[in-house]
Amino acid sequence: MSLFNVFGISGSALQAQTLRLNTTSSNMANANSVSSSTGETYRARHAVFAPMIKDFSDEKKAVGVRVLGIVESNRPLRSEYNPSHPMADDEGYIHLPNVNMIEEMADMISASRSYQSNIEVMTTAKKMLTRTLQLGK
Repeated sequence: MSLFNVFGISGSALQAQTLRLNTTSSNMANANSVSSSTGETYRARHAVFAPMIKDFSDEKKAVGVRVLGIVESNRPLRSEYNPSHPMADDEGYIHLPNVNMIEEMADMISASRSYQSNIEVMTTAKKMLTRTLQLGK
């Protein structure tokens, strides 16, 4: 594998982790939103990734990360009895998203560290290429 491929692989990982951070921040921002029906209630979203695989003669090798999409969580929504709330339904319940803040914080830290690691990989590859070019001087 060429050293130049490192930039493409790390670049795709950076894009994937950026999307992961964006979905996590969206989940956290909507964690306390209230709705009067389950159909209108925000549901936690998560990015789904897969390896980008290319055929090199007889071998298949992963050459990056691709985003398959964003899926909504199938966890049950939270309902809270609060008949005095203006968004309460006919039975006095308000409906809250299925966002788990602890999991979202852990996901945010994981995505952030993965992003940092890929930046370090790109920085190291750049230094290696620069040093290789300086060998000819």
